[in-house]
Amino acid sequence: MNVRRRRISGIAVTAATALGLGTLSACSSDSSAAGNTDKFDVVASFYPMEYLAEQIGGDHVNVTTLTEPGQEPHDLELSAKQTARMGEADAVLYLKSLQPAVDEAIAQSDVKTKIDAASLTKLEDHGNVEHDHDHGGEEHADEHAEEEHSEGGEHPLDPHVWLDPVKYAEIAEGVAKSFEKADPDHAADYRKNAEALAKKLGGLDTAFKDGLAKTDTKVFFTNHAAFGYLAERYGLTQEAINGLDPESEPSPARIKELQQEAKADGVTTVFYETLVSDKTAKTLAKDAGLKTDVLDPLEGITDKSKGKDYVGVMEANLKALETALGAK
Repeated sequence: MNVRRRRISGIAVTAATALGLGTLSACSSDSSAAGNTDKFDVVASFYPMEYLAEQIGGDHVNVTTLTEPGQEPHDLELSAKQTARMGEADAVLYLKSLQPAVDEAIAQSDVKTKIDAASLTKLEDHGNVEHDHDHGGEEHADEHAEEEHSEGGEHPLDPHVWLDPVKYAEIAEGVAKSFEKADPDHAADYRKNAEALAKKLGGLDTAFKDGLAKTDTKVFFTNHAAFGYLAERYGLTQEAINGLDPESEPSPARIKELQQEAKADGVTTVFYETLVSDKTAKTLAKDAGLKTDVLDPLEGITDKSKGKDYVGVMEANLKALETALGAK
């Protein structure tokens, strides 16, 4: 809808398109593809938002992303130029509380349509491992607790809702309604695309329910606390080495606690992820005699991802969990 020429740098793409990681990787290297367009221009903060915008928008949208493939979204910082460029979009799709720099930039932006995915479903408090175990990310987490969705609770609310297909589908429905309102000429197509996406996510939910219904153990260890919603949805227990901040360092007491729990609960595997160092996970696994594997929090798609898109990577996550938990 905005016909203009915009040169979007890799970083700008990173910041502006939380929802559009995948799209950026495909077209953002071409400045004309990103800026000289008569389509509905959507800036996404990171990949899960990008995927929604692409799936729902279809041929009617031009999606760019603020978070480059391979960049850890929690660490994203925006330049003044990137922040200014967000104002040129028709809509910004983001998830408040995940990326403070993006939250601040959007709050100051004059973009007409601001879509906060966190407002389209219910965020929950899954505990703060950094706080509970005196980890290095405590100060950072406390800042989030004060300014974000925490409603007087002790912890910040967990933003990783996209890893629960059911909650992700709720967000998708809300995004579709926002697109319909902002671009009414294509409302019918947005609705149709959203229904198709809902079927995909419904199938994914069924696969997880069936695949994890009967397992030897319900406990899994992961690098950081990204899988609270997934665990809650499918009756599992996530034990994170780190908390919501993937870069925080666990205390020696936390490591010892996890070693003891692995024996008690029959844990076989320590999961790590592609965008964060696997050093701590592999050290814990070696000391406790456990295996390691990848459980992808889907904060970005890279060449190392075990799937080309959200559904593909989630299917790979399911297989990894089935193996680690001893699915019947």
